[in-house]
Amino acid sequence: MANEAKYVVELTSGERSQIKQMLSKGKAAAYKQRHGRILLLADQGPHGGKKMSDSAIAQALACGQATVERIRKRFVLEGFDAALGRKNRTNYRRKIDGKAEARLIALTCSEVPDGYDRWTLRLLADKMVELKIVDSCGKDTVHRTLKKNEIKAWLKNRNRQANNIDWRFTTEDARIKLKKLYQSID
Repeated sequence: MANEAKYVVELTSGERSQIKQMLSKGKAAAYKQRHGRILLLADQGPHGGKKMSDSAIAQALACGQATVERIRKRFVLEGFDAALGRKNRTNYRRKIDGKAEARLIALTCSEVPDGYDRWTLRLLADKMVELKIVDSCGKDTVHRTLKKNEIKAWLKNRNRQANNIDWRFTTEDARIKLKKLYQSID
């Protein structure tokens, strides 16, 4: 109840009609619809209905009381649009960027350390931290990166073969290809 006194939701008639229109169409994301319903039930303005506690709103909408408190707080502090939307993630930073990804692939294609038969995801993650390629890294991050590049750490021969392929297309290769396509030209 302390949060209800601190963060009082008072919707304008325009905001109420915008929420009702969004709910009647039913095309908005489910979280936006839920946030809109929370705001409608929490509204204590002149157009609002009866006052409901956070726990009553949470029970009526089958969501957590903390969700109701969070939406109420976000509406008061950040505004209407922020309350309907999701909070932006600001702390997201990729652990393995392009440079580290290239070094991981090279490490996967290299020789396995003594005492091991093959590279494991955990061994690769530990080796990347040991070589100071990244500060910290888990086996799942390594797995995602290798899967994206279609590399399997346990297939030694395949990885070495892929590493030794010369992908350059030379003039001689072009002549051979042209002779096959255009046999009348010599």
